[in-house]
Amino acid sequence: MKYKEKGIEILIKVVPKSSKSTIVGWEAGRLKVKVQAPPDKGKANSEVIKLLAKALKVPQRDISILRGLHSRLKTLWVIGLEGESLDNILA
Repeated sequence: MKYKEKGIEILIKVVPKSSKSTIVGWEAGRLKVKVQAPPDKGKANSEVIKLLAKALKVPQRDISILRGLHSRLKTLWVIGLEGESLDNILA
């Protein structure tokens, strides 16, 4: 996780085709996110963004995938969270 001037980079690990969509917590320096959607045609990516937007209370348009578009390990960019602790927000 890196704080920058206008946002934050979040490293995540995605587990697609789970029984329910949820944010599990931190695992090996990455935020583990389970989603019900399969990794097909961006469905899992869309669900990850939707889930995190709701949890972080930011619009979906403020979250983008920087790296890992076709991987379970991703780097996300979230606008509008500079200086705030993700642990406090996601608790």
